[in-house]
Amino acid sequence: MPVTASSIGALPPPVRRQRRRADFVAYLYLAPAVAFVGVFLIYPLVEAGVISLYQWDGISVAKWVGLSNYLTAAQTPEIVQSFYHVGVLIIFFAVIPLGLALILAAVVQRGARLHGLGFFQSLIFLPQVIASVVIGVIWVSIYAPTGTMNTVLDAVGLGTQNAWLGDFNTALPAVGLIGTWVEIGLCLVLMVTGISQIPSELYDAVRVDGAGAIREFFAITLPGLRGPIVAALTLTVLFALRTFDIVFVTTGGGPGTSTVVPAFLVYNLAFRESEVGLGSAVGILLVIVTLIITGIIRRLEPKEIDE
Repeated sequence: MPVTASSIGALPPPVRRQRRRADFVAYLYLAPAVAFVGVFLIYPLVEAGVISLYQWDGISVAKWVGLSNYLTAAQTPEIVQSFYHVGVLIIFFAVIPLGLALILAAVVQRGARLHGLGFFQSLIFLPQVIASVVIGVIWVSIYAPTGTMNTVLDAVGLGTQNAWLGDFNTALPAVGLIGTWVEIGLCLVLMVTGISQIPSELYDAVRVDGAGAIREFFAITLPGLRGPIVAALTLTVLFALRTFDIVFVTTGGGPGTSTVVPAFLVYNLAFRESEVGLGSAVGILLVIVTLIITGIIRRLEPKEIDE
């Protein structure tokens, strides 16, 4: 039976005191985490929201401008474009890795004998534990005119010495492919782990009914992976939205503004152009977009059934 306030009030006094003491101890355990979140997350976010209402260069006296910084952000093509760019990166950082991971997980579920699957998972997960700056440096070398990418393309007769990170048309997709390489390992581990939790009896039942691979995937595998899919989407989309290091190291937002993303723009406005108020406004807008997108993703999570 669930414990309610009325049921606690009906307990004998010694039991009520013991219950309250247990609750107090539980709150004490939570206090350090709450304090940490408050000091290092909530307070800076509130402070950024306050600063976004001022015109400030970080040194002189701030001037109150209200929502002017937000209007400026909405009317500045470079800022609007940066949110479009991060939308493109979400496709490369989240949608493509998740799709590839689902395909491979379905192959594994169908009984394909993939020798060395564990080693392959560990290898493909490796980018998750490498610093983003190091990843950026590695891919700058790969994308160089005389780097691995052009060498391989030239070997198969498709190559010219393309400047992948220096071309307006290829720079953003090139950065996106870096994210695909980083995130596919995480998605694969989550999908393979999730698929191992689906009861094999469900697959046996649909196979008895003559279900093929496609029907089996959509009837059993995909619904059974809703939880892992939500987790993978949440983590990969958050990584895309807060992308800074990779862009900073590989392109610096260029060529021109073709790879500028909101997180990079916040840094650029606040620390290079001394527009701290406008930079804070862009940061708050990014937080709002992040909350909206993650909220939508969370709605895909399977509902728990109360017994």
